[in-house]
Amino acid sequence: MSERIEVRLRELAPRVLGALVRRYGHFDACEDAVQEALLAATTQWPQSGRPDNERGWLITVASRRLTDQLRSESARRRREDVDAAMDVPFTSRAPDPADDARWGDRDDTLTLLFLCCHPILSAPSQLALTLRAVGGLTTAEIAAAFLVPETTVGQRISRAKQSIRAASAPFALPPEDEREERLRVVLHVLYLIFNEGYATSSGPHVQRADLTAEAIRLARQLHRLVPGHGEVAGLLALMLLTDAHRPARTGPDGALVPLAEQNRALWDAGLTAEGVALITKSLAETPVGPYQLQAAIAAVHNEAASAEETDWPQILALYDLLERITANPMVALNRAVAVAEVHGPAAALDVIARLEGDERISTHHRLDAARGHFLEMAGDRPAARDAFRRAARRTTSIPEQGYLEGRAARLRPG
Repeated sequence: MSERIEVRLRELAPRVLGALVRRYGHFDACEDAVQEALLAATTQWPQSGRPDNERGWLITVASRRLTDQLRSESARRRREDVDAAMDVPFTSRAPDPADDARWGDRDDTLTLLFLCCHPILSAPSQLALTLRAVGGLTTAEIAAAFLVPETTVGQRISRAKQSIRAASAPFALPPEDEREERLRVVLHVLYLIFNEGYATSSGPHVQRADLTAEAIRLARQLHRLVPGHGEVAGLLALMLLTDAHRPARTGPDGALVPLAEQNRALWDAGLTAEGVALITKSLAETPVGPYQLQAAIAAVHNEAASAEETDWPQILALYDLLERITANPMVALNRAVAVAEVHGPAAALDVIARLEGDERISTHHRLDAARGHFLEMAGDRPAARDAFRRAARRTTSIPEQGYLEGRAARLRPG
C-alpha cells in the first residue's frame, strides 16, 4: 500500500467511524466494521484505484459489514432494539459512493476523541483506543509503537469498548459544564502519544517518527475543530517546536545527541516558524495554560542560534510561572536545568534534593541524570559518575543507556 493511501485512510478513519456511531450507536461493533473497511481499502485501492468518493466508499463497506453483523446477532438473540436499527438493506453489490449522500458530510472527529478519552477508561486504554479509532492504526501498529505484546493492546481496546458500552456513554459532545475538563483529558492523551514517539521509553530506538507524526496530525485536526482554544494551539505549537529538533537528535550511528550538542542547522526551520507563529498568536489572544508555557519555552530554545545564545533567564521565568500553575515533578526537574544555567549547579542541586521524596519521580532515571549533570558542572566527578551509572541502570531505553554510560566513562579517573 502506498504511503499516500495509508495517510488518507488514517485521515478518513474517524469521520467514517463517527458517521456509523452517530447513526447506529454500538461503538464496539462500528469500530470493528470500520477496521474491516480500512483493511478492504488497503487491498483493493492499490489494484483498482481510489474511488472518487473515498469516504462514501468506506462508509458503504463498513455499514454493510455492520448491518450483516447486527442482523446475525438479532436473529440469534431476538433483540428487538437491534432489529429496529436495521433500516439499511444489505446487498452484495459493489460499494456505491453515492450512498454517502444520506450520511451527510458532518465531521464527528471531536466527538469521537471525547468518547475515546472518556474518564471511565484507564490512561493506557485511552491511548490505545484513540490510536485505533481516531488514528486508524492497527492493533499490531499500536503494539509496535509502545513495545508491548499485540495481545495486550487488543485486550486494552476490547476492555475500553466494553466499558463504553456498559456505561452507555452517548455519542455526543459532553455537556458544556464538562467539556473543558474532558478536553483536558484529550489533550493529555495526545501529549502522551507524542512524548512516547519523541522519546521512546524503552527499546532500541531514540524516537518513533510514526508516532510523533500521528500525534501532530491529530493535534492539527483538533486545532481545526476548536481553533480559538489556547491550550489546543499551545499543544500543537509545542509538538511542532519539539519535533523540529528530530533530524539532529541522533548521530550517524543512531546514538542520542543532547540538545546542547545538536547541529542546529539540521533543525526544521519550517516547523519552528509555524510553531513560533502559533504560540505567539495564542499567548496574545487567550488565557495562558501549561501547554502554552511549554511551547513558549520551546520557542526560546528554537530561536537561539546556538546553545550559548539561549536566553536562560527568560526560560527560567517561564518555568517559574509553569511551576506555579502545575504541580508536576518533571516540570520542577526541567526547571532545575534552567536554575543551573542562571544561578549555578549548587542551586540546581538544592532544587532536585527537594524532589527525592516525591515518589512520582524519586526513582526516575532522569533525576539521576540531572544530578550527574549538575555534579559534573560543580566539579565533583566521582559523584557525577555514580549518578550517571545509576541513571543508566534505571532507564529501559537502549540509546539513553549508551549515552549515560558514555557520560560516566568520560569521568573515570586518569
